Amino acid sequence: MAHSGKSMGGGLADLRRALSDSGFADVHWFEVPKSKKAPDRVREALDLGAKLVFVWGGDGMMQRCIDVLAGTDAILAILPAGTGNLLAHNLSIPETIEEAVRIGLEGDCRRLDTATANGEHFAVMAGAGLDALMIEEADAGLKDRFGRAAYLWTGARNLRASPVRATVKVDGQRFYKGPITCVLAGNMSKVLGGVNLFDGSEPDDGLLDVGVVTARGRLEWIRTIGRVVAGQPERSPFVDTTRGKKIKVVLDVPTRYELDGGARKATTTLKIQVHPGSVLVRVPAGSLTPSEPTGAQG
Repeated sequence: MAHSGKSMGGGLADLRRALSDSGFADVHWFEVPKSKKAPDRVREALDLGAKLVFVWGGDGMMQRCIDVLAGTDAILAILPAGTGNLLAHNLSIPETIEEAVRIGLEGDCRRLDTATANGEHFAVMAGAGLDALMIEEADAGLKDRFGRAAYLWTGARNLRASPVRATVKVDGQRFYKGPITCVLAGNMSKVLGGVNLFDGSEPDDGLLDVGVVTARGRLEWIRTIGRVVAGQPERSPFVDTTRGKKIKVVLDVPTRYELDGGARKATTTLKIQVHPGSVLVRVPAGSLTPSEPTGAQG
């Protein structure tokens, strides 16, 4: 399953060679011009009996495919050909075709949690507010031109964005009420821009980390980012964090949100819930305790 607009190494031709050299010359091959067209192709692959699905692309492509693969016994093999590749970084998947293919075929098979935000699965993070604005603007061709630096550019442009009032409930209990500039739910430690915001978060612990950011303006954001980079977000007066299984965010005005780096339409309600062990992923051998493999046929 390949996003034809993404690249890594020698491109898709090198991927075909790497699969052929590994004994998998005859595979079901699907290419899509946009990640939103991937789910139908993944369903087609599953209908054809695919047990191992290689996905070539960035976090948006992975998210679209995971939305279909979650709850099945098919295995995801990650080929990180995107800009951010947060899922790959969290799971130590290298950005080289040969190594990623080798892990996809020979690595450990691990059951990881996913979560849903308004019914759609994600693997790394979901959020509303500044992060969604950054991602939305970076998607407008900037990522292809400037790579990860696009997030820094759009983030700087939006630091003066007005906060919105929100009520955040975690597992049915009110966690926060008041103005926010960003709210994030993370399933892994490295989230937006590869920042290690949720230190100690594990993708198979059945819990989500929740962060509410109240920083306004450049000075407060600089102080907040400094604490985050230092690995001490909990010491920032502009960050509140907790953990839980279900998160409900109610916003006083429609606000854009994002899933694994993909922007979504504005909403006033964001319902997030963890789904333990819902997706099978190939990871480097020995990096996590392996689950029992369920097959490796492409």
